Amino acid sequence: RIEKCTAETIYKLARTLHLTMEELLTECFKEDENAPNLRDFEIYKSNICHLVKDKGEIDFIIDTLKENQIRTYWERQWYRESFYLLAMVDYLSRENGLPLCNDYEDIRNCKLSEPLYPWDVVLAAKLDGSLDRKEQCLKEAIPEFLRFNIIESEIRNVC
Repeated sequence: RIEKCTAETIYKLARTLHLTMEELLTECFKEDENAPNLRDFEIYKSNICHLVKDKGEIDFIIDTLKENQIRTYWERQWYRESFYLLAMVDYLSRENGLPLCNDYEDIRNCKLSEPLYPWDVVLAAKLDGSLDRKEQCLKEAIPEFLRFNIIESEIRNVC
C-alpha cells in the first residue's frame, strides 16, 4: 500500500514510472472524492497569487472589487473561491493600510465547515500519518484566510 511507503520509495516509484511524486500520489488517492477538487482549487489559488504578482497588490484589489468576483462566486455557491478571494483582498488591504470593503460582511460571517489545507500538506499527512505538518501550517496561517478555515501561509512566493 502506498500509504505505508517512505518518501524515498515513492520518489523511486515515480521516477521509474516517469511521473512526478504528486502525479503518482494523485493517481493513488483518486478514490478520495475531495482529491480532484482540492487539486483544482490549488490551481485556482496559484492563479490568484500570480495575478496579484502581475497586477500589483493595489490594482488587484481595485479590479477584484470592481468586477465583484467575490459576490459572483458566492452566488454560484463556489464558496472556497469566494472565501479565498475575499481573504486575499482583506489580507492585501491590511498589508497596504487600506480599509476593508464593507460589501462582504455577510460572507465574512461564514466559513468552510472543515479546514482546507494545501494539497501538498494533505498528501504528506496521508503518507506519514502525522499531523505535525498540519499543525505547523495552522500556526503559520494568515489570519484573513484562517477566518474562513483556509490554511494559507504564503501568497507572494510564486514562480
